Amino acid sequence: MAEFAWPWVIVLLPLPWLLRRWLRPVAPGQALHLPQPGVRLASVAGQRASGLTPWLLALAWLCLLAAAARPQWVGPPQAQQRSGRALMLAVDLSGSMRTGDMQLAGQQVNRFAAVEAIAGDFIARRNGDEMGLILFGSQAFLVTPLTYDLSAVRAQLQGAAVGLAGTETAIGDAIAVAVKRLSALPEQARVLVLLTDGVNNAGNIAPRDAARAAKAAGVRIYTIGIGATQLRIPGFFGSQLVNPSADLDADMLTDIATQTGGRFFRATDSSELASAYRAIDALEPMPQHGPALRPRHELFRWPLLAAIVLLLLVVLPQRLARVPERPA
Repeated sequence: MAEFAWPWVIVLLPLPWLLRRWLRPVAPGQALHLPQPGVRLASVAGQRASGLTPWLLALAWLCLLAAAARPQWVGPPQAQQRSGRALMLAVDLSGSMRTGDMQLAGQQVNRFAAVEAIAGDFIARRNGDEMGLILFGSQAFLVTPLTYDLSAVRAQLQGAAVGLAGTETAIGDAIAVAVKRLSALPEQARVLVLLTDGVNNAGNIAPRDAARAAKAAGVRIYTIGIGATQLRIPGFFGSQLVNPSADLDADMLTDIATQTGGRFFRATDSSELASAYRAIDALEPMPQHGPALRPRHELFRWPLLAAIVLLLLVVLPQRLARVPERPA
């Protein structure tokens, strides 16, 4: 269906007639005075435009008005994938995320490499959510504000590096940064997915205090504790098994999730990490239909092009008629 975005432009329709009526042409003698005595301009009899010229000018003016009124083609309503949910990811970049105790596609990788791959897939599946990214170590930084541009969030995660925010772990500060951003959005489902492999040993806010603030703001927190429970390392007397996740404070992460209405997930390998993200997908489902939107396609180019062609049909013949013929 075609319609005009600015139909009020039609009030300019009589403008050329009004200008012609109010601004009368000045006689040649009043318009130009020659300083040389005795030199006069030959009086040229006023010649009115004849033929199609007035009609071409009128059609050109109508086409310009039509272009200025912004004709649009309005398509049928289309459901938009907008969940109204604001989901923030908080990813640990402390020095312990370099620990190579994770398996990914049959290869030994460090913890952040596994998070980068699996969380990246999780981000791609959340089409319709507003998402943001917080990276934290000794300090917490909002890297990507809430946005529907999921490719930008994924690119920022892939461009991060372990130790970028410091080598310690400020879990409480990361929660506080997320709550500040999420609570500013009125009446929306607010979700924080926090992934860490250690214990809070930096920052100015205790994690449980930050969790209480999150509960008051209506922010649900899903916590993921990452890290294997066994890792074989070489030693002087041969290899030995150690627990690389001995510092993980699972009780604190469980308390934060329970207090805010979320869940705690323990990911000792890449498959469990992927299962944790799939479980969050199931707990925070996407709606099938969002608010309807009618696409609009601008059509002003066509009447504008027609106006230019009509004006050229008026101007070019006059220009060609004024070109003097060269003597043979």
